Amino acid sequence: MTSPVECAVPSGSVLQPQWVTAAHYQAAFRVPLTPPPAGVVDIFFGIFGHHPAWIRWVLVTRNVLARWSGLAVARRADVLAPARQPAYAVGDTIGPWPLFSLDDRELIAGRDNPHLDFRLSVYRETGGPSPHAVVSTVCVVHHWTGKAYLFLIVPFHRWGLRYILRRALRAGRL
Repeated sequence: MTSPVECAVPSGSVLQPQWVTAAHYQAAFRVPLTPPPAGVVDIFFGIFGHHPAWIRWVLVTRNVLARWSGLAVARRADVLAPARQPAYAVGDTIGPWPLFSLDDRELIAGRDNPHLDFRLSVYRETGGPSPHAVVSTVCVVHHWTGKAYLFLIVPFHRWGLRYILRRALRAGRL
């Protein structure tokens, strides 16, 4: 498999069932892992630590506009050059997002805002014939501005997530 494959949010994910059933938007993509499979933090940085410059600047611009709207956003440095810490714990920031949950199998990061709450899951599955990771995004909307935001962002988000997953696969970072 050289491309991400769309799938369901894994049944063993911390996002199940509460976040998934409440979601106004969800997407999940499965990608193969090279044996021996990396840990969830390695997978996270293999995917989200290597954005091309144009994506980083689109995200910075999005954050400037969101900040003007009163939303919580990542620091510019966390978008342009996400620093990797030697270890992570719940409450730390990983890349541009606060870390909500972390164990050997799954990393959950995201952000809560008045218009919507967002969660990103990096789920590592090593059982079965081939190890893989599932990267899931889930959004729970609080009011019409969240719905409007999703309407504008979802087409770019789906394309962008597939794009960065393909780049990570082709570069051998997974």
